[in-house]
Amino acid sequence: MTEKSETVTRSSDADAEDNAEERNHLSDVEAGAGCTEIWEHLSERRDGANQD
Repeated sequence: MTEKSETVTRSSDADAEDNAEERNHLSDVEAGAGCTEIWEHLSERRDGANQD
């Protein structure tokens, strides 16, 4: 039996930009934050947006 591995490659700079935009809402979250911290951050952002 042989093992197969997959390599993920970026197809273009546009894909890289799209991915960056998708993660932009997490830019204020500290590296290594867990699920709870991420949910709290998102909740705070949502609550702040509702007040505007």
